[in-house]
Amino acid sequence: MGRVTTHLHVDHESAVHVAARTARTVAQEVGLPSPLPDRAAVIASELTSNLHKHAGGGNVFIQPLLTGTGVEVVATDSGPGMADPDRCLTDGHTTTGTLGVGLGAVRRMASDFSVHSTVHHGTLLAARLLAPGSAAEAHRRIGYLCVPADGQQVSGDNAAVHTDTSSAAAATTVLVADGLGHGPEAAEASQAAVRIFQRDPTLPLPELLTAMHHGLRLTRGAAIAVTRIVDRNAQFCGVGNVRCSVLSPDGHQALLSKPGVVGARSITPQVRSVPLAEHSTVVVHTDGLQPHWPVHTAPIRLGLASALLAAGLVHDHRLAHDDATVVVIR
Repeated sequence: MGRVTTHLHVDHESAVHVAARTARTVAQEVGLPSPLPDRAAVIASELTSNLHKHAGGGNVFIQPLLTGTGVEVVATDSGPGMADPDRCLTDGHTTTGTLGVGLGAVRRMASDFSVHSTVHHGTLLAARLLAPGSAAEAHRRIGYLCVPADGQQVSGDNAAVHTDTSSAAAATTVLVADGLGHGPEAAEASQAAVRIFQRDPTLPLPELLTAMHHGLRLTRGAAIAVTRIVDRNAQFCGVGNVRCSVLSPDGHQALLSKPGVVGARSITPQVRSVPLAEHSTVVVHTDGLQPHWPVHTAPIRLGLASALLAAGLVHDHRLAHDDATVVVIR
């Protein structure tokens, strides 16, 4: 239920085998046909090996795609970076000169591949493997990560996305839910929110939150926000500590949820709408991300592809003691 990320700390070479096994399993679970699960394993193995050998460690995130059928492998580090990314992306080139398929082959195997590297400031990499017939462009506008707190096996956060293609406007609606606390009971609350959202994600936003409020009464409750992007306008409706930021060439605008707990006490959902300028980006996240990240993030990071921006925000601004979810929509 929902799309939760497997987070691997890369601090030993054994992480390479764990990453490969995890990526193969996720690819099989989402229904990718052979030989794609094995290809996912190779991608995860190479990205993890690259972190261990070249960057001195880092983080690998493996997850089903939030939209469509596919698997994504994201790697982040604070290592030396790549002075010449194009050379490193040449087939057969490995960063340490050892055996390996190389980042160039990873880019060739992946349905979609993006990289950002800065000397002395590390590297962000994202590789997606999609089901046959899927268009990479259709999935490229959305990036996300849903990471459990350090020491937790499951995340109390969850997220879901629905794009309504039945009308010319093609509204995209995003749910981000943060079950109170941590662990399985928090996950139960956020998963219940996802189930209710998926029944009819096209409902008006206050109706969606009200339905979740009634449906979560037997859980510990959650902070929840639903965001709808349609006709160059963002509509935001949230209760609890889930935040939304609209990034544009002119700066950023924060949209805050109303206080409360969905499922635990009376709520009064209200919608706030803001126009979206050209080249705007919408970021919705739980409180596992530091709230002041927009003013502490380099402008070049804010302009990254959706998958890399989500990865960079988690890498730079995640609070390790809390579950963290971020969804980026271009």
